[in-house]
Amino acid sequence: MHPLPLDPESVKGFMPASEGAELYRAVSLAPPALPCLEIGSYCGKSTIYLGAACQRSGRVLFAVDHHAGSEEHQPGEGYFDPELASADGQGVDTFGAFRRTLRGAALEDTVVPIVAPSAAAARAWATPLGLLFIDGGHSRAAAQADYAGWVPKLAPGGILLIHDIFPNPADGGRPPYELWCQAQESGDFEVLGLFETLGMLRKRGASSAGA
Repeated sequence: MHPLPLDPESVKGFMPASEGAELYRAVSLAPPALPCLEIGSYCGKSTIYLGAACQRSGRVLFAVDHHAGSEEHQPGEGYFDPELASADGQGVDTFGAFRRTLRGAALEDTVVPIVAPSAAAARAWATPLGLLFIDGGHSRAAAQADYAGWVPKLAPGGILLIHDIFPNPADGGRPPYELWCQAQESGDFEVLGLFETLGMLRKRGASSAGA
């Protein structure tokens, strides 16, 4: 992995460096020229890895997030961060932090934020994707909506990444693991590896490595 434009450890988030390095590498495995898309940007930690790789290879990364935080980020919940509270104090607003990350990493010419619920953005999306990273809401409803809305947009040979996969129920929530199993059971994907909690698959069909 080439040097990153901003230290991801300076950004709030939950992406370990070892998994981030796999995100960066995954961009090089995607079909060339096609855009990449991540669901769930939070403050942009994962975006640095994907965005830097996209910038280096001349791709565009679309970053889909409503920036109102997931269930566990809300006031009174376990992952609430008061520094990310919304102006009215009733919720969360991560978009300002995300934009600061893009500026600090010089990725504003590469990353296109889409501030919207994932399902709403998916309904209007028509461009084939070279890479799709699912790391949005981890409720069953949210995870299934992300899969149903976006996986059909992935081009043959495209890379599918799923975060927070815990095969042991004692280690974490089930919905991302269920997506991991669902993708394999569909017969549409070849498994490229499980890197800690990051699953990587390739959609079957014609493919060629990117830059």
